[in-house]
Amino acid sequence: MSGTRTVDVALSTSGLDAQGRPQRVPLAVDRAGNPVAVSAPEAMEPDLQGEHMLINIGPQHPATHGVLRLVLELDGETVVRCIPHIGYLHCGFEKIGEYRQYNQIIPWTDREDYLNSIGNNVAFALSAERLFGVDITPRCTVLRVIAAELSRIISHLVWLGTTCIDIGAFTPFLWAFQERENVYRLLENWVGARLTTSATRVGGMAADIPTGWVDQLRGFLSEFPRTIDEIDRMLTRNAIWVGRTVGLGVMSAEEAENYGLSGPMLRASGLAYDVRKDFPYLDYETYEFDVPVGTRGDVYDRFLVRMEELRQSVRILNQAVDRLPDGPVNIDDPRVILPPKSKAMNEMESMIHHFKQVMEGPRPPIGEAYVAVESPKGEKGYYMVSDGTAKPVRWRIRPPSFVNLSAIPKLVEGHLLSDVIAINASIDIVMGEIDR
Repeated sequence: MSGTRTVDVALSTSGLDAQGRPQRVPLAVDRAGNPVAVSAPEAMEPDLQGEHMLINIGPQHPATHGVLRLVLELDGETVVRCIPHIGYLHCGFEKIGEYRQYNQIIPWTDREDYLNSIGNNVAFALSAERLFGVDITPRCTVLRVIAAELSRIISHLVWLGTTCIDIGAFTPFLWAFQERENVYRLLENWVGARLTTSATRVGGMAADIPTGWVDQLRGFLSEFPRTIDEIDRMLTRNAIWVGRTVGLGVMSAEEAENYGLSGPMLRASGLAYDVRKDFPYLDYETYEFDVPVGTRGDVYDRFLVRMEELRQSVRILNQAVDRLPDGPVNIDDPRVILPPKSKAMNEMESMIHHFKQVMEGPRPPIGEAYVAVESPKGEKGYYMVSDGTAKPVRWRIRPPSFVNLSAIPKLVEGHLLSDVIAINASIDIVMGEIDR
């Protein structure tokens, strides 16, 4: 069709489709001004061809769940390429740890994944205790399981509520955050803090649970499943929710494994890997619970996996409450645990131990240790190296958010711009854990 000039696409009634409806045919005119039907690509001048466009989502954007910047290359509204930019929240946790005693590092673990603060406390203490070569008491073991599962519930509830907001549902957000508040009250009654707990110590806990706390926990465990079921009824078969989540961000089992994904991101793709089952710690091998897995590895499956994990956490907590033993919460080892204040003020030996710990800090033997746990977002590990002094030579974090986020270019490619928000939400990231 050389020698033609294009005009706007007009409605031609010269032909009907199979349903008898008029067809839209691009029209052009030749040099004589006579209309000629041509195909759409031929009707477009080369200088009017569409160009790819670059846009930024973040770093200041509520749907990026922190200071994450996504540079998207779009062909129309379809994502051709995604480049995530991190580093806007770098806090230097790992470097700071090289200048702190082991117990002084615990407040920094609160601020990595701040939705899993008490879970981070437990994971760090387990790694440090392996380095020190000490074993915690049976009561402390069960209390740490309770802490870890409560933290998992908090994290999944925040993910659920914020994802609902991202996709357009508001009521489940209110239900989820109300239950989150109930868990925070439990933590506040236990350790005096809500968000940043600093609840553990090397060799034990900062405090034992107060009188009546177990009854409060039982009350929460009896009511919380009703909220889970209500959110399930609201979302799982909701046509809008299904339409906004099914088929988005699909990751096969092989791809998920190659990317190093873990947690719900991996299990939604069909791989039943859970550190609590495969590399047990805190006697998790003695608890009865299931590992939920998905089949398609899309946003909808990640939602289903996390919903079921909430139920399984309730199941674990009920077992932990039933088996909670009496006894001390801290080990009886003056090398790592401060003596009670009553002894430090009245016994010379206890005063000496107190002075040496505060002024010099506990000193582990020379060596290294690594412990991984199943955090709400996946496998989280702490690696530390000791040269025999009171401060680690190296402290390294294996953050699941960082590894899981690396898959976002693959997850969003080929999807619409509006789907990027839902896919990013399904990864469940906290930037404090990434920019560490």
